[in-house]
Amino acid sequence: MASKAVTIGDLIHRVASSCLSNRFPANYAISDASDLDDEDDDPFADFGDAADAQECRRSPDKPAPRPAGAVEEQDEEVRKLKIWEEGEEEKRRNNVSATAVVAVAGEEVKKKERVERAGDAEALMAEVFDAVSGVRRAYAALQGAHCPWDPDRMRAADAGVVAELRHLARLRDRFRRSAASPGGRIPRASAQPLREAVAPYEAELDDLRRQLQGKQAEVDGLKERLATATSRRNARLHPSKKHHHIAAATDGVPTAELFVACAEQARAATRGFAAHLLHLLRAAGLDPAAATRSITKIPVNSSPHLARHALEAHATAVLLGGFEHESFYLDGSLSSLLDPAAFRRERYAQYRDMRGMDPGELLGVLPTCAFGRYAAAKFASLLPPRVEEAVLGGEHRAAGNGAHPRTPFYGEFLRAAKAVWLLHLLAFALEPPPSHFEAGRGAEFHPEYMESVVVAGRGAGAGTAGMVVGFAVAPGFKLCNAAVVRARVYLVPRGSRQ
Repeated sequence: MASKAVTIGDLIHRVASSCLSNRFPANYAISDASDLDDEDDDPFADFGDAADAQECRRSPDKPAPRPAGAVEEQDEEVRKLKIWEEGEEEKRRNNVSATAVVAVAGEEVKKKERVERAGDAEALMAEVFDAVSGVRRAYAALQGAHCPWDPDRMRAADAGVVAELRHLARLRDRFRRSAASPGGRIPRASAQPLREAVAPYEAELDDLRRQLQGKQAEVDGLKERLATATSRRNARLHPSKKHHHIAAATDGVPTAELFVACAEQARAATRGFAAHLLHLLRAAGLDPAAATRSITKIPVNSSPHLARHALEAHATAVLLGGFEHESFYLDGSLSSLLDPAAFRRERYAQYRDMRGMDPGELLGVLPTCAFGRYAAAKFASLLPPRVEEAVLGGEHRAAGNGAHPRTPFYGEFLRAAKAVWLLHLLAFALEPPPSHFEAGRGAEFHPEYMESVVVAGRGAGAGTAGMVVGFAVAPGFKLCNAAVVRARVYLVPRGSRQ
């Protein structure tokens, strides 16, 4: 019964069936029996007359009684109908409430997402403004490191600018990823790609490698200076027969042996200066090969030894430029032609007087002496202006005006310049003066006149088969007693473009 739907038609049918199937009460009597006889063929005639009679006798205020079973069944049906209608209404209300709750929840979620996107956008813009400000500060620091020139500050400021630009690039990538993502959410800064996370460490590793190269160049320069100092010390403590002749010559007239020893000292000082210059190029963050090519015009690859030999060749060529003239062409003096003997004695006296002097102290007292003019002129032509500005800054500009700065680099230069100046004084103190020669590029290697800087110490001609001169490192000298100071050359394979 409960599972079957109850309709109004069913109720009416059931009420009518109940009324017809039950007997009438006793007070419903038929008043006219003849009517029953006349209407026997009408099965509902008695019911209609009885109903009329009952209607006439019934009190207007008292309803007609009905059977107890029918009334209870009808009430039960009505009650069930109301319960069903109430259940349907409750379901409808629940459905409406659930739909409303889902809609409200959806609106809350959308509102929360809009608020979060707005917050992410504001946070990203704040980071962008901070990054731009950081770039400006780093660039201002980079400009400040240029004047006055400070290589250490330059490297630190350059690393700062690169770091700020990388941070700005990461913010740009975050915004692009947010535009491409379905939700449009801007990822947080913690979600960095692996490449971006490793990039700062790679930059630091490159900086450490440059520092290591600079330290290695400094170690090489110190080794050169140690070797020179050791040789000088051994010469003083354990003088050989050759050094006995040299010591004796210092008290009388100059000799070829003294000139050969002085030439070796000049070469050692020039090598030390070249190693110091290479260290400064690396310390300034420059590519040693590219910087050496711009200074020397020699095709140099990435080999550090080749760069050092090329710088030594350049320094030697600058310092010995004009060596054949009595004043390095600094003036038009011709004293050697007017009184040759007196000129030779004067040159040898200058050699003995200056041999034990410190060049910096000498120029501090006599900055415009002949040696001071020579040092200033050679230093002015040593480095191109752009390289000098990048490596040394503006503190050495005064050297071109006759002043002599007291810096470690200029001190190294003065030691090399003094050695060449003493060699020049001794050359013009000899009779006749030594003649110098230089090997040209592509020339055949001759062990009796040339010494290879690559195979030095292995014996004459060792490892030189099929090799030709790549460039001359230092010129050679031929003395009056047929002694030869061999030229130093850098050998390359025949047909090489080096």
